[in-house]
Amino acid sequence: MSAIIEVSHLTKKFPSLRNPQAIKEFIVNLPRASRSENGDTFSALKNVSLSVEKGECVGIIGKNGAGKSTLLSLLLGTSHPTEGTVTVHGKRTPLLELGSGFHPDLTGRENITLNAVLLGLTRKDVIARTPQIIEFSEIEAFIDMPVRTYSSGMYLRLAFSVAIYTDPEILLIDEILAVGDESFQKKSGDALVSLIRSGVTTVFVSHNLEAVKKICSRAIWLDHGQILDQGPPSEVIQKYLEGV
Repeated sequence: MSAIIEVSHLTKKFPSLRNPQAIKEFIVNLPRASRSENGDTFSALKNVSLSVEKGECVGIIGKNGAGKSTLLSLLLGTSHPTEGTVTVHGKRTPLLELGSGFHPDLTGRENITLNAVLLGLTRKDVIARTPQIIEFSEIEAFIDMPVRTYSSGMYLRLAFSVAIYTDPEILLIDEILAVGDESFQKKSGDALVSLIRSGVTTVFVSHNLEAVKKICSRAIWLDHGQILDQGPPSEVIQKYLEGV
């Protein structure tokens, strides 16, 4: 097996003002804060090194503010390290903010085409898979309407359906998503687990420790931006619970 994701000595710092301010003062002072070298920063991640092998499902656990979402943003490439390196070999499919790339004035069908191409499918593949995407989403009656007319549940169903039908190589997941009603949540959860078990390399951030135990082959415990432990999920989770 070879490493699909390699993180080496990763540190991510953000500007931090010492005292709470009104939003106007914050904006005025932002250039100074971002340049500050006198302690006006905080480190969301501190010298983190890890690797994820091809086909692994790695769960990231930890309290709020531990650096989990920051790590995902760096793996996705929407944020860049302050120090260290992040190397990802393969096509990344995020399941973070579903539908963030949808255009409200385009129809559901048009958004399928646009987003599936952005996620790496050829136009020919999109045409072939569109019927499956629509069927899975269960919103056939509304597929040729602008998505601005959709309910939030319909919007999420379509976005999820597009994501899982685009041959993901690397899944980056922030929590198991509660998409739609109870029956669709079960269907979407089963589809996601099936993808992971088929060998799609996955990084799964979650507070749901039972889900981490169920689907992950390894767990990493982050605390205050540092790795405290990693290994078999049941063992890491036990240590985490004892340390909370």
